[in-house]
Amino acid sequence: MRMSQYFLPTLKENPAEAQIVSHRLMLRAGLIRQTSAGIYAWLPLGLRVLRNIERIVREEQDRSGAQEVLMPTIQSADLWRESGRYDAYGPEMLRIKDRHDREMLFGPTNEEMITVLFRDGVKSYRDLPKNLYHIQWKFRDEVRPRFGVMRGREFLMKDNYSFDIDKAGAIHSYNKMFVAYLRTFARMGLKAIPMRADTGPIGGDLSHEFIILAETGESAVFCHKGLVDKDILGRTIDYGADLQPIVTEWTSLYAATDEMHDTEAFEKIPESERLAARGIEVGHIFYFGTKYSKPMNAVVAGPNGEQVTVEMGSYGIGVSRLVGAIIEASHDDGGIVWPESVAPFKVAIVNLKPDDGAVAGACGKLYEGLQGSGVSVLHDERDLRPGAKFADMDLIGIPWQVIVGPKGLGAGKVEVKNRRTGAREELALDDVVGELSRRLG
Repeated sequence: MRMSQYFLPTLKENPAEAQIVSHRLMLRAGLIRQTSAGIYAWLPLGLRVLRNIERIVREEQDRSGAQEVLMPTIQSADLWRESGRYDAYGPEMLRIKDRHDREMLFGPTNEEMITVLFRDGVKSYRDLPKNLYHIQWKFRDEVRPRFGVMRGREFLMKDNYSFDIDKAGAIHSYNKMFVAYLRTFARMGLKAIPMRADTGPIGGDLSHEFIILAETGESAVFCHKGLVDKDILGRTIDYGADLQPIVTEWTSLYAATDEMHDTEAFEKIPESERLAARGIEVGHIFYFGTKYSKPMNAVVAGPNGEQVTVEMGSYGIGVSRLVGAIIEASHDDGGIVWPESVAPFKVAIVNLKPDDGAVAGACGKLYEGLQGSGVSVLHDERDLRPGAKFADMDLIGIPWQVIVGPKGLGAGKVEVKNRRTGAREELALDDVVGELSRRLG
């Protein structure tokens, strides 16, 4: 994409309404624009990041054996009355009526709908287990939306739901998703720590939040410092095997959100090994047994012909929230520092002298070569001062910058800058495409 043609309305100054780093940088870098309180339009650069995050989430869900569906955003109030949650959910639910005066709602979550879809489609234990997911926009009417996409009213979420014949199977499904979440966040360059958590309005008696440590986080978290450095994902994990040892290895050290914090247990940890901090929730998983399947009569025929109420779990990832969370975890004074896996473009070509035919030709050659190698490229050929271009490139955080000017080109060289480390090196013009393609793998 040529930057002169790209819709990228960057801002030089910090917007007054933005209180945290991610909100400021998302507005300044032209990723989003607010359309009303807690509701944002995603502009081209932000949408590319959002889609990359969505792709990673989808790939790891598919890898775990979950199957993708797509449920509607508007749900019938009757579904929620069947489960008993319609009146209990609270004012966060946006309740509406259609032209026939039927009560509807803009879905904040999908336990009821997926339970009905399962109930109507699965009749025998032989068809279990099942795990169904979708990636869909949700709406919760937050009383005080703030922090940009971190606490918005409309948000993109991956939610999935497991169905098993018994509790042992349901816990196994829970553990599979636990490991899938660790993989998902690791692929995004994030260190997400599973913390024991309150089940809230979803219900159930087993729950973990996946938390990224950040000073601006809304959650108070307490954990053993060993969890911050814990990494068990290098091993090969067979999703068909017993995952309990892997999950136990992660959960054996103390980690809890504020609601589940046990002060007495925490103080038994040596003081030098305790960590009390703030964190950002990016995922939440629940096992809740028959909380929804029982009132909604989601049953299957068991091995002996008896009717068995299925055991369920639900699992959420805040896809749009992750854009802000990644920025909170990965930025510097210059702007955003995207991990390569989610970056909107992998490489930015910076033309220092657009009116120089040789420089323009070299940039064009690099642009075509990188695109031909499957590398996404943003080409800054605007007629601006080099300093303004460098500032914009650092602000939007493209992982690799290829800087082309007449002086270096005269020697057959271009400069390559790594956005994360700031390291610069000179490469021969003819080697750039091959070298960056190799590094980006």
